[in-house]
Amino acid sequence: MTRPLSIAAWSLAAFLSVGVAVFSYRYVPQVGLLSENVMANLFARPWLAVHAAGAATALLVGPFQFLPAVRRRLPRLHRWLGRVYATSCIVGGAAGFGLAFGTTAGPVAGLGFALLGPLWIYVTAQGWMTARARRFDEHRRWMIRSFALTFAAVTLRLYLPIGMMAGLDFEQVYVATAWISWIPNLLVAELYLRRGALRLQPA
Repeated sequence: MTRPLSIAAWSLAAFLSVGVAVFSYRYVPQVGLLSENVMANLFARPWLAVHAAGAATALLVGPFQFLPAVRRRLPRLHRWLGRVYATSCIVGGAAGFGLAFGTTAGPVAGLGFALLGPLWIYVTAQGWMTARARRFDEHRRWMIRSFALTFAAVTLRLYLPIGMMAGLDFEQVYVATAWISWIPNLLVAELYLRRGALRLQPA
């Protein structure tokens, strides 16, 4: 990926992440325009506020951890933001796992969200542990996977209106997004990592 294209991709991802994060914080105090379908979750209280706080903070912090200038010139800031990001992912993933069992969209959607939670926690924990072990190449790879799963909060909100414009009803789209909001993200991350690994192999 060329540098201008990389900058454009990062800028778009950061813009969407920050926008969704700021908009999602309303679920912490649960005021303002709230989705009836989301609030109907059987475990919305108290886990929705916990999940929203964790996931929104991860979205807010995550993109800036990939800026080379932050990593190289402000390593202490990078480490502290990394702790905030990892903690937010773990909290958000654990609460999201609980919420998955209270969804009103049915067991298929519940299973999709239930799988996302532990997987999000696992890849983030791997990123944290490899950083502590100073295995920074592995750390970077794990955190790319982690942010791909964090970004599911963005892709879910993109797919919902697209699906409804395609003529599907909300419940049909929501069931699908329980899976397609994160599996394609993770596949794209793996393809990106594999492509990078192939470039580094000797001819």
